[in-house]
Amino acid sequence: MKEKIHPDYHEITVVATDGSKFTTRTTWGKAGDTMTLEIDPKSHPAWTGVHRLIDSGGQLAKFNKRFAGMGLKKGND
Repeated sequence: MKEKIHPDYHEITVVATDGSKFTTRTTWGKAGDTMTLEIDPKSHPAWTGVHRLIDSGGQLAKFNKRFAGMGLKKGND
């Protein structure tokens, strides 16, 4: 393996939004740094697979009205 071409691989502490902590190895930051997560992997749709559509400014209702006759399912099915 060539020397001085690989990033430093070290341990950091990760703090989840619920306060739980774990140690992992990474190239992020410096040895001993703490990474604080802003998104909770236990409840975020990207990790849970549960997606909810939020209607901001009536855009979802407008879309559903416009494409109602296209044969799309309505609701959270």
